[in-house]
Amino acid sequence: MDALILTVILTSIPLILAATGELIAERSGVLNLGVEGMMLMGAVAAFAITSLSGNPYLGVMAAAAAGAMTAAIFAVFTLGLATNQVATGLALTIFGTGLSGLVGAPFVGGTVDGLQAVSIPVLSDLPVLGRLLFQLDLLAYGAFVMLALVAWFLNKSRAGLILRAVGNNHDSAHALGYSVLRVRCAAVIFGGLMAGLAGAYLPLVLTPHWSEGMTAGRGWIALALVVFASWMPSRILIGALLFGGITIIQLVGQARGWEMPSQFLSMLPYLATIAVLVLISRDRNFALMRAPAHLGRIFIGTR
Repeated sequence: MDALILTVILTSIPLILAATGELIAERSGVLNLGVEGMMLMGAVAAFAITSLSGNPYLGVMAAAAAGAMTAAIFAVFTLGLATNQVATGLALTIFGTGLSGLVGAPFVGGTVDGLQAVSIPVLSDLPVLGRLLFQLDLLAYGAFVMLALVAWFLNKSRAGLILRAVGNNHDSAHALGYSVLRVRCAAVIFGGLMAGLAGAYLPLVLTPHWSEGMTAGRGWIALALVVFASWMPSRILIGALLFGGITIIQLVGQARGWEMPSQFLSMLPYLATIAVLVLISRDRNFALMRAPAHLGRIFIGTR
């Protein structure tokens, strides 16, 4: 049972990382549907650099840079050229999927030594919880720390207040002298950096190999997770563990030969995502209660 719970936690880490980054982007008023593409770019960069250098931590840094640079492309079009955010985000996913497949072609079939678990002294010796929470890899620890920092940033810091102001009413924020485009650009690039780290977790921890499209829709689940969490950092952890658990259930079911089509079991995480979105959308007031008022709206300004 402990091993199953640990697997659920590890499976949820990419969702936590990607959803945390997308949360910041959306709270600034930018809807970036290119999370899947940015994760794939992070995954291929992490695997390629780790394979060439033998150092997984260099791979993590390369993944963060790849995700941030991919997000910068999105920012140039949506913020600089004022293109439609939905269409540009979809194009970014297609671009990331194709480019990652091209870059990763020479590495198909290879394996790498990924991130190793790091035990925290004393805490790792605790019964049950020690093995589950305090014998993880550094990127997993970083996911939980970053989620807590983002919660503090949004709710307790002046910069977080400015970010939320830009997302709720960019015209008012601009009138008060805040640079809407700069705030949104920083938020988008941060979101790309986090998506890149989420992608890196796949080949460096979960499956130590590269295969085209290995994110398998996790970027879309991360997008749904932000809505599920009502744009609140505290709920992202719950949602990520829920979706991670559903993913593991379908794998366990296939391994144990449950008498139902394997295709249906593979669909479970995505069926759960659709079900959650449908339930949320039934109550429009609840769905929009914490959504940034200017989410997805284009701002035309000089700063």
